[in-house]
Formats: sequence, structure tokens, C-alpha cells
Amino acid sequence: MTIEFLTEDKQGKNLHLEHLEDEIINFGVKGGRASIEFLRSLRDMLSGASRSSVNMTVKWDGAPAVFAGIDPADNKFFVAKKSVFNVTPKLYKTNADVDADTSGDLNTKLKVALKEFSKLGIKGVLQGDLMFTKDSVENDTIDGVKYYTFQPNTIVYAVPVDSDLGKIIKSANIGVVWHTTYSGKELQDMKASFGVNISSLTKSSKVWMDDASYKDTSGKSTFTAKETEAVTSLLSKTGVAFKKINVPTLNKFLRLQESLSGKFAKVTIKTYNNKFVRQGVPITNPSKHAQGYLKYVTDQFDDETKKIKTPAKKQEYETRKTEYVREFKKQIPTLIQVFTMQKYLVEAKILIVKKLNSIKQLTDTFVKTSDGFKVTNPEGYVAIDRISGNAVKLVDRMEFSFNNFTAIKNWDK
Repeated sequence: MTIEFLTEDKQGKNLHLEHLEDEIINFGVKGGRASIEFLRSLRDMLSGASRSSVNMTVKWDGAPAVFAGIDPADNKFFVAKKSVFNVTPKLYKTNADVDADTSGDLNTKLKVALKEFSKLGIKGVLQGDLMFTKDSVENDTIDGVKYYTFQPNTIVYAVPVDSDLGKIIKSANIGVVWHTTYSGKELQDMKASFGVNISSLTKSSKVWMDDASYKDTSGKSTFTAKETEAVTSLLSKTGVAFKKINVPTLNKFLRLQESLSGKFAKVTIKTYNNKFVRQGVPITNPSKHAQGYLKYVTDQFDDETKKIKTPAKKQEYETRKTEYVREFKKQIPTLIQVFTMQKYLVEAKILIVKKLNSIKQLTDTFVKTSDGFKVTNPEGYVAIDRISGNAVKLVDRMEFSFNNFTAIKNWDK
């Protein structure tokens, strides 16, 4: 399976991964076809087919994203945030550099990262999610089990105190999950490859690190015949909807979407869909969902028009709304097929995610609520094509969105 579209940014940096079901909106027919091929390969992998060309990693809910490595300009070690690849990058090579640009908790974490990651012998540049520093690890008892817990973002990660991993966590000053490797002669020209070979790094008792790879030590992640059949059926329905999409009309719609910018950027289909994700409402009626998008477009234009005071500008906005709504109405049949495809694609994806969730990973995962700790699944997974190196997110967005809105965060305490 060869995927030709980019899931990184235009410069080949892994600064943002897209959800599988959004690829039809991001890249048109090419993205839609690739998303189906991704799920077919995952089905084959979970069905025990050895020919699957997909690697799987666990998506850790860490924060902040951290970069570490050697600056090719002077061969000095640095840590950085996402500004590492800016034209004028912000690299922290000394504590003074960290002090000059950050403060508070972030300042403390970056200083620990600078000190401890410099001992790992990193070649090139690595990207990872910061999971904890020693000051953020807590002791909690959950259902009678004593855990070391850390909560970098929404999910609480828990490791039994008396486990081998618990002993490692206790001695570590910092924890990180590395997931992307960068190579190149200059920072701005570096290209991302998903995955990190942590076996090549120098081990340090003060650093707990993992490579994010999906680990099935139980051997139980293989689909049953019935589970394989269920996913195959949904993928078949996805394919039928995909073939019904009018390609010229879809391309015209996507060009129209690209023209929406500034105040009207929130009129896009992805923003519309995300509203339902946040509410925990899946697409069940594609036709109704498509008609709802027309009303959404109208409402968004009306909201912006109300903010305008000059009659001429108001008329400009009204004219623009009329033109957009007229064009979108023409594309309703195509949108219905796009939403139908997304509906079945998400349903197939959820079956795969649930199977992946059934295998316990390195840590237990919880969310902290007003009623105590509640068991939850990992944030999700990243599927990586071994041939092209491209990747997409596999996330149960309804569950994670619900957790994100209801969980008690560290900054809520």
C-alpha cells in the first residue's frame, strides 16, 4: 500500500497529525482512497495477515511536545518546543536560554529536559511527548492498588508502585515518549520519519523513555472471524459510498472550502463536524447532516454580519453568504456521499480501536472525575505506512472529547 499524500506539514515536519476520516476533506479522492486502504491494512494485520504494511504506535496524551538533539549549525545539544523549525528557531542550549524565553512550570520542565536528555547520546533530532518530571509524579491508591500517577494532559497514567516499571518511574527525573526522528543538514530542511530507535540511545536511570510502539505481549489482539467480517462489511459500505462521490463536484467543493479564510474559516466542513464530535453526536443520517451544514453556513455568516456596523460592509457579507449558500446547495448530493463514507469509515475505525484497546499497554489509564478515578482507554493510535512513511490518527473522538470536557485537569486543581 503506497500513500502519496502528506500527513505532515508542507515542510515535512510532524507538527500535526490528521484524523483518518478527515483525509477525504484534506486531500479529496486521493485522501479518501488512502483512508480506506489504511483500514484494510489494519484489518489484515489484526486478522493475522503477515503482508500488512502498517506499523502501529500508541498515541500518548503527553504535554508539551518536546524536541531534543544536535543543532547542525554548531553541533551543540538543545531542547525546544514546536518553534524548533521556525526560520528563526528558538533553541534552548543553556538554562539561561530557557530563562530568557519561558517561566513557571514550563521553565522547570525544559531545564530538567535539557539536563537529562543531553545524557542520551541523541544523534539528529527527536520529537516526543513529555510525560512527567519528578515533581509531577504522585502517589495514589485506586481500587486498593498503590500507583505512581502522572497526568500531563487529560489522561492519568498509573504504574503500580511494586512493579518493575514503578521502580524505574521512582528513580527517574523525567519521562518522555519519543515518536518521531528528524534528519537533515539544516534544521529547516529536516524531514520527519515516524518512529524512534531508542535502543541506540544511552540508557540513564534518570530518564524513563519509550518509543510509543504498540506492544502486544499477550498475543490476543487478533480479530476473530466474526470481528473480521464486521469490519469487512463496513469497509465494503465505505467503498460503495466512496465510488458514488462525484469527483469534479468534490474538487469544486474543496476549492470553495479553501477560499474560506479569516473570519469565515470556521464555516468549513471540518469545523462543522468537530462541533458534533465535541457534543458526542456521531453522524447517523448523512442527508440530514448535509442539510444541517447549509444552516450552519448561513448561521456563521449571519453571526459575522451582525458584528458589522457599516451598511456597505453588511451588504458585502450578505452577498457573499448568498453566493456561498447557492454553491453549497449544488453540492449537497456529493456531501451526502462524503458523510456516508465518513460514517462507515468511523464505524470500522472504532471496531479496530476497540480491539487495540483490549490489549493493556505499559501503564493503566484513568481520567480523574469529581467521583474519583475512572478507567479509560489510551488517547488513540497512529497508523504508519511502512512504504511511504505517512501516518494518520486513530482516535475514538467521542470518548476522548467527552473525557477532555469532563476530566479534572492538573490546572483545574
